[in-house]
Amino acid sequence: MDSTAFVGAAAPLRVAAAARSTICMAAADDKPVVSRRAALTGAAAAALAAVAGSLPALAETEYANVPFLGGSVIIDINNANVRAYAKYPGMYPTVAGLIATNGPFETVSDLYKIPGLTDLQIATLKKYEDKLVALTPTPEYELDKVNNGLYR
Repeated sequence: MDSTAFVGAAAPLRVAAAARSTICMAAADDKPVVSRRAALTGAAAAALAAVAGSLPALAETEYANVPFLGGSVIIDINNANVRAYAKYPGMYPTVAGLIATNGPFETVSDLYKIPGLTDLQIATLKKYEDKLVALTPTPEYELDKVNNGLYR
């Protein structure tokens, strides 16, 4: 059975005695384990860091144009994933893939400059032109435009 004894200040209520370090000694090997002062100092420092030291993260928590990534009727041609175009017949997967791989675009009318568009694809783009918008490209969505890793 391992017994522990506290050696140090005899009168803990006295300021002078409390200022002296107290060592926790294991009776079996008489080696110092940890001082009470060190334990209290560490606990106080951790509490102070948790309460007073936390600063808010200045990161953008939400992309302002999230609705245009497929959650509304208007699609951002510079940031939306190809799956966002599935709601418009004729757009997914071919025309959507061409948009995702040939951008970024300054305006929606720049879509008609995509090389190799067929007459049917041009007609499809004209049909849904009012449902498309060209917002500033965002690097966070660049990799997800073709394959966002979400499968049904």
